[in-house]
Amino acid sequence: MAKISSPTETERCLESLIAVFQSYAGRDGSNCTLSKTEFLTFMNIELASFTKNQKDPGVLNRVMKKLDLSSDEQLDFQEFLNLLVPGHT
Repeated sequence: MAKISSPTETERCLESLIAVFQSYAGRDGSNCTLSKTEFLTFMNIELASFTKNQKDPGVLNRVMKKLDLSSDEQLDFQEFLNLLVPGHT
């Protein structure tokens, strides 16, 4: 019987990113995307310091629009990753 190794640090980080995305996605629609409301909730909870330090109230709307490469007003996981790892695609 093969020994199952424990996940690497990178695997744990990826699992965490997926879990966080899934915890916000689907609250008001598809569980595969973040709506604008879900994205704003994510930002206000998970990136609260960044959000609170913004002097421009429209910054989050612009971030969402920039991330939404498909222009469907939803962020899929690939688009979401651009927030965390800019230029990864």
